[in-house]
Amino acid sequence: MSTFLKGMSILVIATFLGEVVEFLVNMILARELGESGMGHYMTILPTIFLFMLLANFELPVSISKMIAEHDESYHRSMMQHALRLAVVFTSVLLVLAAIVLPIIPVFHDYHPLLKWVVLSLIPVMTITAVARGFFMGKQEMARIAVSHFLRRAVQLVLLTALFQYFEFNSETALLVAFCTLAGSEFVVFLYLLHHFIMSYQKIRRVPGKTVSGREVRKNLVEVSVPTTGLRIFHSLTHAVQPFLIKFAIVSAGLTPERATEQFGMMAGIAMTIGFFPAFIAQSFLIILIPTVSKAYGEKEFVKLQKLLQQVMLLTLFYGLPAVTAFYFLAEPLTMTFFHSEQAAVFLQLLAPYFLFHYFTIPMQAYLIGLGLVKDAFLHSVYATILTFTLIYLLGTRPGLGMEGVIIGMNTGSMVILLLHYLTICKKIGITWPTRNIVRDSRF
Repeated sequence: MSTFLKGMSILVIATFLGEVVEFLVNMILARELGESGMGHYMTILPTIFLFMLLANFELPVSISKMIAEHDESYHRSMMQHALRLAVVFTSVLLVLAAIVLPIIPVFHDYHPLLKWVVLSLIPVMTITAVARGFFMGKQEMARIAVSHFLRRAVQLVLLTALFQYFEFNSETALLVAFCTLAGSEFVVFLYLLHHFIMSYQKIRRVPGKTVSGREVRKNLVEVSVPTTGLRIFHSLTHAVQPFLIKFAIVSAGLTPERATEQFGMMAGIAMTIGFFPAFIAQSFLIILIPTVSKAYGEKEFVKLQKLLQQVMLLTLFYGLPAVTAFYFLAEPLTMTFFHSEQAAVFLQLLAPYFLFHYFTIPMQAYLIGLGLVKDAFLHSVYATILTFTLIYLLGTRPGLGMEGVIIGMNTGSMVILLLHYLTICKKIGITWPTRNIVRDSRF
């Protein structure tokens, strides 16, 4: 547990600083792009993240599990095979993306160079994912923490410099915003690649054991494919959701331009504020996957039960005060940082959504570590169907509009949390009442 808490502390501090910087990044974007531009930015962003996700191939998850579960003597051979798989994968994906990107309709409304920006991210994201998975599996969380902060800090510096010294029209300003995102990913790539090469040189000097490439590829694919499927489903739903929301509130009586502005206020302002404390949940996600995977592989169910209790208590400890503050201080927060009064209403209505989200992130990490990716996927499908149905039924009502959309989002987030939690409890032997949990003096 000392390794877990140490790694958790490092991640929380660095990720907190990164979230502060990202908050500043979104402030600059909201100011420079305007409400309409921010709406367009948030509309295309999930689609770009989808391509970044495909390039990532969830290698950080699969490699970290593999490294955590095996002795150091196997690491050199494993990483050699993982790198070969990554090179082949990114080459194939680059060719496919070059064919598919020009025919995706949503890109036609943006600057022509945006497609090339997305293409340039594919090899960067794949190699970065290999290095990140290696450091996660080795529990070297300082590298991961620095990379998270570096990504935000570089984007902030680039945005500030470019918008300070240059003037752009609306279309070019959007392209510049995405170029700063790509630039920050490239800097993180150089940082992690440098440290990975140094670490790899060290493990080369250690007598190692050989692992067959087929076995390594099998282990990676068994984790990466279903986990990527889960993430793709999330990305696809997040890519579709902006269009569904805008369709719903236009059907409720808003003009298309006003609908885009309202979506920009919800996604770019209210969610920016509401997701700010989620840096703690993201830190849990990073460190829980290898920790839970190793404990489950060693059948340490009491340790898993205790760890789940601690994660839930820590989440409640920061999550409840955070959403309470968002509810009662919504207007000062949105006016101070974004000069938007209407976004305060969205922030208040989304308070349950944020709280459930803080719990759901570590629960998903637990499911992945326990090998229950299929369950996590099915839970997401059920919750998404319910969410989209309610968004359509309630969001299209003239008396509700965006308020109806938010009701649907709150309901879906509650459902997926309950499904995740109950499945984990069943898997690790937590029964009700909780006094039936077996105690182990060794923990």
